[in-house]
Amino acid sequence: MGELKKFVKGHVVVKVGNITREDVDAIVNAANSTLMGGGGVDGAIHRAGGAEILKECKEIRRTRYPQGLPTGEAVITTAGKMAARYVIHTVGPVFGGGGKEKADQLAACYRNSLALAGKKGLKTVAFPAISTGIYGYPLDQAAQVCSKAIQDFLASEVTVQEVCMVFFSQREADLFLKNHSFKD
Repeated sequence: MGELKKFVKGHVVVKVGNITREDVDAIVNAANSTLMGGGGVDGAIHRAGGAEILKECKEIRRTRYPQGLPTGEAVITTAGKMAARYVIHTVGPVFGGGGKEKADQLAACYRNSLALAGKKGLKTVAFPAISTGIYGYPLDQAAQVCSKAIQDFLASEVTVQEVCMVFFSQREADLFLKNHSFKD
């Protein structure tokens, strides 16, 4: 477990671990559009953070997104009982047949999450592999999309100083490392 590799002049870290235990300014939740918790990373974050996250998510649904958070968009809540200060919730695409539209939606998840972190003045953000679980996005393809989106964002961003890609297993991390598109 732990850090495996760094990219983009040390601003991107790839590691194996439990995202709910990351001591960063914000962790990103691969949420569903309801924002009410679910399985996988989403459920783990809601369980680890406690009731305060759900309370804030309900308020976001009531006031800003009554129909649910659209794919690719991002919102921020407290991180509750976790070490992180905030949770940035984003909804990844369901892969289905894939294609450019799905890649654009996945890239938007990373861009919009990082933009929200920058707007809040956050310096460190940890991501899971969005959409690669139940939503079926192949990790090899997701690695190319997310690494390009992160690198492009960091090229013009000064607030966010470290992005961690946190993988649950060594196998997932290795697949990401084999397929990313970071230029360093």
